[in-house]
Amino acid sequence: MSTPFSPEEIAAEGIKPEEYEEIVQRLSRHPNKAELGMFGVMWSEHCCYKNSRPLLKQFPTTGDRVLIGPGENAGVVDLGDGLRLAFKVESHNHPSAIEPFQGAATGVGGILRDIFTMGARPMAILNSLRFGSLENAKTRRIFNGVVEGISHYGNCVGVPTVGGEIYFDPAYTGNPLVNVMALGLMETPEIVTSGASGVGNPVLYVGSTTGRDGMGGASFASAELTDQSMDDRPAVQVGDPFLEKSLIEACLEAFKTGAVAAAQDMGAAGITCSTSEMAAKGGLGVELDLDKIPVRETGMVPYEYLLSESQERMLFVAHKGREQELIEIFHRWGLQAVVAGTVIEESIVRILFKGEIAAEVPATALADNTPIYHRELLAEQPEYAQKAWEWTSNSLPLCTVEGIKIEGKLQTWNELLLKLLDSPTIASKQWVYRQYDHQVQNNTVVFPGGADATVIRARPQTEENGNATTLRGVAATTDCNSRYVYLDPYEGAKAAVAEAARNLSCVGAEPIAITDNLNFGSPENPVGYWQLAEACRGISEACEALKTPVTGGNVSLYNETLDSEGKPQAIYPTPVIGMVGLIPDITRICGLGWQQEGDVIYLLSGSQEAQYLPTLGGSEYLAWIHGIIAGKPPRVNLEGEWAVQMACREGVRQGWLRSAHDCAEGGLAVALAECCIGGKLGAEIKLPESHQRWDEVLFGEATGRIVVSVSKDRQKNWESYVQEVLKGGWQRIGYVTPKDSDLRVSAPDRVDAIKVKIYEARDRWLNAIERRLSI
Repeated sequence: MSTPFSPEEIAAEGIKPEEYEEIVQRLSRHPNKAELGMFGVMWSEHCCYKNSRPLLKQFPTTGDRVLIGPGENAGVVDLGDGLRLAFKVESHNHPSAIEPFQGAATGVGGILRDIFTMGARPMAILNSLRFGSLENAKTRRIFNGVVEGISHYGNCVGVPTVGGEIYFDPAYTGNPLVNVMALGLMETPEIVTSGASGVGNPVLYVGSTTGRDGMGGASFASAELTDQSMDDRPAVQVGDPFLEKSLIEACLEAFKTGAVAAAQDMGAAGITCSTSEMAAKGGLGVELDLDKIPVRETGMVPYEYLLSESQERMLFVAHKGREQELIEIFHRWGLQAVVAGTVIEESIVRILFKGEIAAEVPATALADNTPIYHRELLAEQPEYAQKAWEWTSNSLPLCTVEGIKIEGKLQTWNELLLKLLDSPTIASKQWVYRQYDHQVQNNTVVFPGGADATVIRARPQTEENGNATTLRGVAATTDCNSRYVYLDPYEGAKAAVAEAARNLSCVGAEPIAITDNLNFGSPENPVGYWQLAEACRGISEACEALKTPVTGGNVSLYNETLDSEGKPQAIYPTPVIGMVGLIPDITRICGLGWQQEGDVIYLLSGSQEAQYLPTLGGSEYLAWIHGIIAGKPPRVNLEGEWAVQMACREGVRQGWLRSAHDCAEGGLAVALAECCIGGKLGAEIKLPESHQRWDEVLFGEATGRIVVSVSKDRQKNWESYVQEVLKGGWQRIGYVTPKDSDLRVSAPDRVDAIKVKIYEARDRWLNAIERRLSI
């Protein structure tokens, strides 16, 4: 029996020769063109996680608050008081590299559908973005397009974009990362799941029409970017946020009727994914007639129907006899709604077209019984890491309390602090978030930039008397220092989890659970697989220690571009951690800025042991000022993290702390400057004795450190508590000074190392990105 496809045709679907042989064995025949396309998208890394699934199994996924873990459209956790929160993060990296506006916009639309498919009303969006250097014209174009796409879709659909993170590094020049996280509060009595049920139940297609946009998007997302990727523009979807707003309302109304047995978003792989996943999860089958599908283009063939990723579409299983009730709801909202198929007993996906069977494939062969690759882990660290770890700060010029000589010229610590505040990674992201509507729905308690994590009011449905029943809030953040992960994937991934939890603790929230977005290069490269495996190990260990189980997420591999010699160049490994936390009382939270002159400033530290002290390895100072990417990044002391975060949360909830801010990129000096800028107040800081270099003390980075301020009348209570909890893990380092005075940091002998005007620091920090965009 001759193969009906050439090797080139098979490869074009993203299928390896040995995988094609497996398909033939599964079907006991050769597939037709439509079936080959179905296998191509469903066996892509984006859909079946064939390289990462064995690594993901080590993640902790259960906990007291976890209601729905991995495997559904989104995770769901219990907030108490009858409140349940759905949340998830997804990537739209490759589409955003090709069509920044539509790629980012449809990334927002897709993650929102994951939330309301569960029966939750979307309440907030966060994003985690990575771009190349803003000195590069192409990067500026992509950056502008992505920000515009996020703001367009979020603003139009009426869901606030409330926070996130943005990094800039040449490692992302050809392959930006666009990760979007969404949160929503459940509005239905029961959580809506996706497994098909009830043989004979009708299958409804609802939402928008189907076109040729987004063809093969899942396969496109699972291949490295090349010069030919511009030809894949049809694989970038086009979204309609106004239609999605109607879809949100129609779906939530439909779910409340109790007539919906199951629901699935048509995201990656469109009709193929939704039919096969619903069938496989329910242990049943789905028969779907393509002639019933509303279309926006003529002459479409089954291959195009099945691989289209047109946006704003859903697949429902309705309880038999109640389908018309649902159809009327969607028509009332101006949306398509048709009975397009039936749940069948045999566990297959059967696709009909013009009265004939166009495709017939076992559901499990597409959805869960997919190829799995158990790759061999490197016996030792790769050469690049070993070489980077040989670097020590002794190779830098000697420094004094005045500064450090760089290329023969003395650079004062004042000058270097201002240069760091001018780094786009550290600088204010005001230019970005002022384009987002972060107040729509009127539940945003802390605006972007005002604290280490965003805070949203968990507004419940009001009782009949109109009174709300809770003051509970939700805190959320996205975090990952990818340079740390590049230099040491295990420690860097642990640090990402620890920082996310620390940021939540700084606003007074109890970390509950995470969703992760694993952005890596090719797992077929031994170094790429080592990075992925070590990062997963670090995430697992940190989540276990900090009691933040994983409820789901996304894996985005093959984030690579070809260099001038045609060799693939991977991004920095970037396992973004999206974490949510519970705030019992939104009247007891903290921002990062100083609040009042005279308040006392403290530095909390998870460990005083030498191996956890601030280091320049992997630091923003080393990269931005010296142009060096090397060293061992900060190590994570999980026991110390737990203690520091608990102390900070208790300080916030008792009303002792007036501000709290994590020490992250740029170290202590940058953290202090950000507190001054946030509160428009100065600070007088006296550093304790240290055997470290001045640049390590000022700009060295470490995990488990938080700067807090306390009013004088609460000082005694706070110091008594923190001494009991942290023992020697805290220091009183200064006090807050009048409005727009100086940040003054002095040595133990009272010689000033830093004395900088707050207004000068604020100007550098606020305008760094806008200055570069005006080039």
